[in-house]
Amino acid sequence: MSFYNQYPTNVLIAEDDDEDYLIFSLAIEELSFKVILSRAENGDILFKLLDENNPDIVFLDLLMPCKDGRQCLREIRANKKYDSIPIIVYSSLSDLQNIEFCYREGSNLYAIKPHTLTELKAILEKIFSIDWKKVLYFPPRSMFVLNPQ
Repeated sequence: MSFYNQYPTNVLIAEDDDEDYLIFSLAIEELSFKVILSRAENGDILFKLLDENNPDIVFLDLLMPCKDGRQCLREIRANKKYDSIPIIVYSSLSDLQNIEFCYREGSNLYAIKPHTLTELKAILEKIFSIDWKKVLYFPPRSMFVLNPQ
């Protein structure tokens, strides 16, 4: 049994788009994992909530106002107190340049935003099935991107 089945997982999502956040929260509600979901509408709010919420996992959109996801990823990974927090980039951008940047800068996974709730649930199931408390998972490049199927 996974850690995430026993205790709620504290998830912080940095997402400025209301519709994308709504779809994400609906998918979370339908998972078999217990999740406490918090939202940062931009990169500045993300850093305020990182300390307040002590998240188990951060989902990070790349296209946000104030600080974009690329800046946030760099700043989080530059701060030792956030070393144990998995960062999942959650973006509509699927170009190699952004994927390579996130891989190099220490993102744990790169999830391309799917077009359906079913696809999103499948991606989230993969992410939440990893026992992040036991091992901070940094997959090989070939397994870094989670595509909608």
